Amino acid sequence: MPRLSKVELYAAIRRGHRGGMSTRELERGHGVTWRTVRKALDSSWQEPRKTLPPRATGLDRYKSVIDEIPRADLDAPREQRHTVTWIFHRPVGEHGADVSYGMVRYPSRPGSTRSWSSTNPATWNSTVTVPNSSSRSGPNAE
Repeated sequence: MPRLSKVELYAAIRRGHRGGMSTRELERGHGVTWRTVRKALDSSWQEPRKTLPPRATGLDRYKSVIDEIPRADLDAPREQRHTVTWIFHRPVGEHGADVSYGMVRYPSRPGSTRSWSSTNPATWNSTVTVPNSSSRSGPNAE
């Protein structure tokens, strides 16, 4: 017997009840419990699904440590900034964090929409252009 959707199941239970079937017959005929039969007979609409609160991750305790690394790198030259791999290894090596590389990588990506906070320095665009003083041109060139 093909599995019915919840809407179809509730409709079939109500049709059977209107046809004179007892609650116990409806339970056995549709393979459901008495609670499901009661829900179908009490309301024509099924209950909406519960929305669960967001689960805590193993990374929550180390977010401040991870956020501090790119913040400290803002003044460093581009070649000396931490890569995402180094950012991942810092909490694992220094604090014993049990997190995966992907948990650290995705929010740390520049331009990522999955940042930890609006002030997450990992998402800041810190590209700075410095004009080259040796290639001056124009009226003030020496």
